[in-house]
Amino acid sequence: MDILDASILGVIQGLTEFLPVSSSGHLELGKALLGDHSLPKESMLFTVVLHFATALSTVVIFRKDILEIIKGLFQFQWNESSRFSLKIIISMIPAALVGYFFESQMEVLFGDNIVLVGFMLIVTALLLWLTDKAKSTPKKVSYGNAFVIGVAQAIAILPGISRSGSTIATSVLLGNDKTQAARFSFLMVVPLIFGKIAKDLLDGNVFQSQVDFMSLSVGFLAAFLTGLFACTWMISLVKKSKLKYFSIYCFVVGVIAIILTQV
Repeated sequence: MDILDASILGVIQGLTEFLPVSSSGHLELGKALLGDHSLPKESMLFTVVLHFATALSTVVIFRKDILEIIKGLFQFQWNESSRFSLKIIISMIPAALVGYFFESQMEVLFGDNIVLVGFMLIVTALLLWLTDKAKSTPKKVSYGNAFVIGVAQAIAILPGISRSGSTIATSVLLGNDKTQAARFSFLMVVPLIFGKIAKDLLDGNVFQSQVDFMSLSVGFLAAFLTGLFACTWMISLVKKSKLKYFSIYCFVVGVIAIILTQV
């Protein structure tokens, strides 16, 4: 993969990680259009690195929230920060289990599986359409809600299902405040991404095949900078109920992806 392709895919990741259109799905579509034929494990590595970049951009945007949560935990008190942290931990359980027990099966899905991406984008479109029609409420995410949202995040491992779209949609459809739903969605993925990177480093998976560090670095930087913009924009869009446009977009792109594979 050359530097230009890596930067294009980085921008795609930075935008689509936060915008509800499936970053993994668009990365697979982008790789197909750019003629990238990486092996599943190499393709998965590039995807993980770009997700790591957007996780860092999330940390920057929500740095005050994260510092407050960490401070609350070290006070060893049962307060709002500790309760929120427990909800984040609960939400991580489904995706962590899927990642641990089905990692090899997931890697196979990240390699020119465009038909699957197309159908999953259509599913994402339906979720976004329903979310946009939901009424805003002041309700906060409960412990039970956190687990259900975590299940949605686990399902969103499939390329084409938007992680932010599915988790925000699930939270809103459960009756939670839209702004809080977006905040919870973006914060809940950060520990998982960091955990995935740490696991790959400890297992040595990163070095099992030839790695183009220049392309990875360029893609990482592009995803990080674009993610800073997209994260802030997405929070505003959810609050103003502007998701129907993304619903239409996902549906159109999904249909086109399916049709092109049949030609």
